[in-house]
Amino acid sequence: MKDNTKNMLMAAALSLIFIGLWDYFYAFPEMERQRQAQIEQQRMAKLPKLGAPEQAGAVATPPKPLTRAEALASSPRVSIDTRSISGSIALKGGRIDDVSLKHYHQTVDPSSPIITLLSPEHGPEAYYAELGYLTGEIENAPVLPTTETLWTADSDKLTPGAPVTLTWDNGQGLVFKRVVSVDDEYLFTVKDSVENKSGRPVSLYTFQRVTRIGHPPSAGYAALHEGFVGTIGDVSQEVTYDKIEKEPNFTKTFKGVGGWVGFTDKYWGAVVAPEQTTAFEARYVAMGGGAIKTYQADTISEPKVVEPGAMADATSYVFAGAKEVDLLNAYAANPGLKRFGYLIDWGWFYFITQPMFKLIDFLYKLFGNFGVAILAVTVIVKLAFLPLANKSYQSIAKMKEIQPKIKELKEKYGDDKHGFNTAQMELYKREKVNPASGCLPVLLQIPVFFSLYKVLVVTIEMRHAPFFGWIKDLSAPDPTNVFNLFGLIPWDPTHVIFFGPYLALGLWPLVMGVTMWLQMKMNPEPTDEIQKTMFAWMPVMFTFTMGSFASGLIIYWSWNNLLSIVQQGVIMKRAGVKFELWDNLRKSFGLA
Repeated sequence: MKDNTKNMLMAAALSLIFIGLWDYFYAFPEMERQRQAQIEQQRMAKLPKLGAPEQAGAVATPPKPLTRAEALASSPRVSIDTRSISGSIALKGGRIDDVSLKHYHQTVDPSSPIITLLSPEHGPEAYYAELGYLTGEIENAPVLPTTETLWTADSDKLTPGAPVTLTWDNGQGLVFKRVVSVDDEYLFTVKDSVENKSGRPVSLYTFQRVTRIGHPPSAGYAALHEGFVGTIGDVSQEVTYDKIEKEPNFTKTFKGVGGWVGFTDKYWGAVVAPEQTTAFEARYVAMGGGAIKTYQADTISEPKVVEPGAMADATSYVFAGAKEVDLLNAYAANPGLKRFGYLIDWGWFYFITQPMFKLIDFLYKLFGNFGVAILAVTVIVKLAFLPLANKSYQSIAKMKEIQPKIKELKEKYGDDKHGFNTAQMELYKREKVNPASGCLPVLLQIPVFFSLYKVLVVTIEMRHAPFFGWIKDLSAPDPTNVFNLFGLIPWDPTHVIFFGPYLALGLWPLVMGVTMWLQMKMNPEPTDEIQKTMFAWMPVMFTFTMGSFASGLIIYWSWNNLLSIVQQGVIMKRAGVKFELWDNLRKSFGLA
């Protein structure tokens, strides 16, 4: 083995060791920290109870922790029942703090519990939306509704066809009314009004906010944003839970006309929005000390003066549900929530990712299976790149033709690398061969690959979407594993310390690795020893590193490799170039 080959292998080994040390000393402890924080969150009560947004820093003694059922029972409630959600509104505080999603289950098993999105204060995983009034008056400030206010409802059930009106009289001449309506999906429309029966004008601000207690578990995708999200004016603003704590006073503020703010998870979102024609100030903030913090996204409008005998009103929106692409786009059109489709993290290459989703979704509606849609997309992409691929494979075929001449040059120049490289480039120019053209189709398909990766990761339409056989969820890794004999041994190799993340090696990742290796055997072996070694080990490295990727992505890559092998074979046969796959395979196994 030559020194440069040894150096190459040594560098690869050191890289793997570094990655393993990183996982062992940072990634794994971070995952454990989040898990422990989640357990602690369920055991303890929330940190200081929040009043109005500007009072968020107030310190209070945490109350006794409650179960979710106990927290729900701590307030009279108006039940919610629509086609898509169930839950309730707390009359104490007027909060929307109990929302479950009827169409989505925790696992692929349809008998598993449905997803619970919003939960009440003082219970586990507290997460809720609320709206209200503030005043800037100091002397003779009016009494306003608070988190302890008990509203009166005109009905005990909220449905799409039957809004609920909440009423509260402050006893000083101000009567507050809140009409809450909901559509068949996930959008609440809240019309607040205040009637001034007192003898003096009152200056009031309206606010909307979403509050979340504790850092939720991360989905673990670097390409996925989770945390604060919103559009303020015409600009979208994203901040992670960790980064907000690095801001001055743990707070980041924005100003604009129209928009919305809230929190986004991988598949779910909870946001609030004021009237889209009004100016407002938005804020992302983290509060509290210790391991569990309170995160809040809120907005506050410009003040309105309510004269004696007059009435002021404001319309707000609360979204709490699944981030379905068509539905979010519909809400962007009506009621006109600005850039609401950006609640989904399409990424920087949204101009590729969004069309990719639309194409897959169209094919899904045609074939009835997202996996088949992915296979069809692969064929379409292949057809789109066909002229370029043909030219590339023709160049590869010509490279094979001149291999004997390159070998002669290598023998002629020996250790004179400069002379060899110069002569080789002259040969390429004379024969009209571009050695880099073979890589061009692969490079151009990288954005396609990334866009498909984003679609599989961020779109809820892919969640729990089955293929055939053992693949029940295209957005999840292949559930089989070669290291436990595909389930015959009751052991999960991915839990192995240090190497666990690289042992998620199912049947489809193996198919991907084999097809990638076969595709490489279609091409001439590099003359450089380092390149030769690198290409030999590349399929193995890709197989292990991509084993934990979404199975839909692995299926795409495997099918793409197989189509490339067939395409390259046909083009080489037409060009009269020897089909060397079998010869290269025999050499690999020492049979030649």
